[in-house]
Amino acid sequence: MDILTRLREGAVLVADGAMGTFLQAAGLPAGLPGEAWVLERPEAVADVHRLYLEAGAELILTCTFGGTRARLERAGLGEHVAEVNRRAAQVARQAAGDRAFIAGDIGPLGELLAPLGPRTYEEAVELFFEQAAALVEGGVDLLYVETMSDLNEARAAIEAARRAAPHLPLSVTFSFDTRGRTSMGLRPEDAARALVDLGVTALGANCGRSLEMTLEAVQRMRQVAPDVPLVAKPNAGMPRLEEGRVVYDATPEMMAGYVQPFLDLGVRVVGGCCGSTPAHISAIADAVRRMSQTGG
Repeated sequence: MDILTRLREGAVLVADGAMGTFLQAAGLPAGLPGEAWVLERPEAVADVHRLYLEAGAELILTCTFGGTRARLERAGLGEHVAEVNRRAAQVARQAAGDRAFIAGDIGPLGELLAPLGPRTYEEAVELFFEQAAALVEGGVDLLYVETMSDLNEARAAIEAARRAAPHLPLSVTFSFDTRGRTSMGLRPEDAARALVDLGVTALGANCGRSLEMTLEAVQRMRQVAPDVPLVAKPNAGMPRLEEGRVVYDATPEMMAGYVQPFLDLGVRVVGGCCGSTPAHISAIADAVRRMSQTGG
């Protein structure tokens, strides 16, 4: 059964958690993006995928959050866009086999679009298209645009994804971290209305300032998009520095405690973002399983 059928039938899919922290623990140098290891140490990337699969994840994101040319150029990988994204999809597929769906992860460009920044809308579309086309060539099951804050940039990514793969499902999520809005001031309900008009398969919130803020954002999106599958992939709480390292305070039990409220709102893809670990995903998967068994 393909992912679109699963979502339309109301199934709940458990997604994976953070990637970068695990690669750093394995020796990824500070400042070097995980995408570099897709080519240099693909087995390290595959190991992270396997940890999440063993924890119960049914949706694995490729290691390509920063896989556009705009981001890869900063790491000296600008000429390897197609290779990085295609290989990342293959690594994820080889790790997952038929145990999980593979989502081609597309993050923001990391620069503002005109008139606030130098990058035109048309240039953004081309950058996203280059990445999306390579992910599709690598064999992903859907395209997954995430951590957006600017609606115009999201539109560019959607246009590119549709051009690259009109046949594939498309999920788009925004990060709400500034008084319930994105850093660009976009409200959840306005984002949802726009995404519904653009015909995305699924929509929702990821990353964000807190579990509570993500829950509120999803609730407000549900009010204007009652018939679209929702995605919730929050951070493991708010990060803070402790003895020089970043710490996230949300325990696996705390994140699992949000599963029922998310599902009650129509969330059909639930997982974790920054700070989340296989332990968090395991707790989420256990919660989803219990609710499925009890009809909750």
